[in-house]
Amino acid sequence: MLAIGALLGSALIAVPVAAHATAAPAPTAETSVAAAAGLDDPAKKEIAMQIVSSAENSSLDWKAQYKYIEDIDDGRGYTAGIIGFCSGTGDMLDLVEYYTQVKPGNVLAKYLPALRRVDGSDSHAGLDPNFTKDWAKAAQDAQFKKAQDHERDRVYFNPSVQQGKADGVGVLGQFIYYDAIVMHGDGTDSTSFRNIRKRALSKAKPPSQGGNETAYLNAFLDARVWAMKQEEAHSDTSRVDTAQRVFLKKGNLNLNTPLDWKVYGDSFHIG
Repeated sequence: MLAIGALLGSALIAVPVAAHATAAPAPTAETSVAAAAGLDDPAKKEIAMQIVSSAENSSLDWKAQYKYIEDIDDGRGYTAGIIGFCSGTGDMLDLVEYYTQVKPGNVLAKYLPALRRVDGSDSHAGLDPNFTKDWAKAAQDAQFKKAQDHERDRVYFNPSVQQGKADGVGVLGQFIYYDAIVMHGDGTDSTSFRNIRKRALSKAKPPSQGGNETAYLNAFLDARVWAMKQEEAHSDTSRVDTAQRVFLKKGNLNLNTPLDWKVYGDSFHIG
C-alpha cells in the first residue's frame, strides 16, 4: 500500500447523534438491518474483507492471506498479508515494528534494520533470501495474525469508516472509501485517498452537506478511476467498474447480500 503521510486524524468529524423528544417505535428485523452501525458491523466488515480479497488475491478467503507474500513488480517491493502491506511504503515496517512490540524476538524482528533501509524503494536488500519463508512462518503465529488485523484497522479500516460516517454515506460508501485507502493510502500526493475525496467534493456534495448519496458516490468513483489510471500497476479499474459501481447502480447502499460482482474478469458471489 502507499505510505501513509498523515492519517485522517483530526480531519475526521464525529457524527452527531440526533435527539428525539418522542420514543422511537420498536425496531423490526428490517429496520434493525437498515440501522446497522455501518461497515464496522461485524457481518458487514466480513463482507468488506471478502470483497477486497477478491481484488487483492482473487479469492474470497481473506483469512488465507496472512501468509501471502510476493513482489508484484509495482515498484513497492514485497506485497504481503491480508491488506497488501508493502516493504517499500512503510506499512510493512510499521506492522513488523508493532509485532515486535507485542512479541519481542519473533522470526521477523531481525529484518527491521533492512525494512527501514528499503522503505521508499523496491529493493530486497537485506531481506532475501529468507524473508518470504520467515513471513510464512510468522503467519502461523496467532499474534502475527492479530498484528495484521490491528494495523489494517488502525491505518485503513477505522479511518475510512469514520470519514464515511462523517460524510453521511452508508455501508457501501464506507466500503468505497476503505477500498480506496487500501490501494492509494492517505498521503499528500494527488492520487491519495484524501485528494480523491477532495476531487469528488468539487463535483458533488456528500449527504452530510445535503447532497444526494448516489450522486456523490458516483463522483467519488469517477475520481477513484482517474487516480487508478495515473499508475500502470493500478490501471485495470474493474474493481470499481464491475464491482463497486454495480452495487451502486443497484441502489444497494447498505451492501446487503446477495452480492454478485467481477474483478479482473473473475466472477464472485456472496449469498
